Amino acid sequence: MKFYFPDSQDQVSPTYDFIHDEHHPLRVRQRDDRYAHEVLTRPAYQGLLVSKAIVDGTAAGVGKYSMPQRQRFYRLGVRRFFRLPEDVVTLGDCGAFTYVNEPEPPYSVSEVIDFYLQGGFDAGISIDHIILGYRRPDGANDNIPDDWKERRLISLHFAEKFLSAVRDDDAPFQPVGAAQGWDPASYADSVRELQAMGYQRIALGGMVPLKTPDILDCLKAIADIRNSDTELHLLGITRVESMNEFAELGVTSFDSTSSFRQSFMDDRDNYHTAQTTYSAIRIPQVDANVTLKKAILSGKVAQADAIAAERESLRLLREFDAGECDLDTALDAVLAYEEILGVKKTYAELYRRTLEIAPWRECSCGLCAKHGIEIAIFRGSERNKRRGFHNLSVLADKMKSLHAALPRPLERTASGRQI
Repeated sequence: MKFYFPDSQDQVSPTYDFIHDEHHPLRVRQRDDRYAHEVLTRPAYQGLLVSKAIVDGTAAGVGKYSMPQRQRFYRLGVRRFFRLPEDVVTLGDCGAFTYVNEPEPPYSVSEVIDFYLQGGFDAGISIDHIILGYRRPDGANDNIPDDWKERRLISLHFAEKFLSAVRDDDAPFQPVGAAQGWDPASYADSVRELQAMGYQRIALGGMVPLKTPDILDCLKAIADIRNSDTELHLLGITRVESMNEFAELGVTSFDSTSSFRQSFMDDRDNYHTAQTTYSAIRIPQVDANVTLKKAILSGKVAQADAIAAERESLRLLREFDAGECDLDTALDAVLAYEEILGVKKTYAELYRRTLEIAPWRECSCGLCAKHGIEIAIFRGSERNKRRGFHNLSVLADKMKSLHAALPRPLERTASGRQI
């Protein structure tokens, strides 16, 4: 099963100065900064997903790419732009979540195909429109909102036009049909119609809010009508604990930013290992913390005291990692800074656990050995994204272990006998 990492222009600077918290003055982001596949010692993903909405934006808003970046993307193509290894495949989509509140998708079929062609993608997903709701099969399925029905029909209509245009143009990328639904039956019906059109690879969208049992219900309903050669892709779904079940039900690929984003979005599970998760130690920058800046401006906190406590926390954490300071001394400094910050919810016990285990010392991702405790400090994008890249490497290891545990298909001799 292939894991695709969705692009959102997440890079780290190899010349970043952690001691002074500043970038090199001659740094040029696109030239110098590195993607996850360039800084990790082992591959973290087998595919890269790039959305048209991220690159080009929509009528409702700009994308994540600047004009020079966008021009460079189209000039170089997806592989050269991201400096991808040969074994990493590429998948394009429209970024339906960015226009979820629009009455209809903002792109035409020709615009999307041009994006896939100019980018040089290996595969591209048809235009879809996310359905904002779900009904369990044991619930009331009467009175389905007209908007849900319309969005499913829009997705199927665009899929039909997309596949026809791809075939007419003899486009060099694999067409992937997008299926939307609001319950197992509607998802299965969407897959059935896409198969009838001629799709052999289908992406299931709109499932991000669903609980794992709901996803499994949909996959089981789809399995009843799925052709043996139809491959399924889960858009925005990880659920590592259920991947074996997903695979048995026809899922061959998925994409998600979950493990990456948990490094800086989750309340406590920021640093991942194969067995568990740890909380990163929060040392926010004085000049970047809104609450602290207000307290300083109001006179409640002296700026000099805040800066001194911030620096002392970082210094003692580094000394602890180097074996020059005991755990309690380092933790006390962190908690003293917390007090100045006015933190209402302390993470003291979680921090103690992180420092006691010091999981970065046993990690072979390549980043942890290089940066030490810096990767476990919750502070600014350079540290947080590195921790996110580390989490991607852990996910890759978990997927590899799960794949190894899957039952192998029986091989056959030339005479057809199973062995």
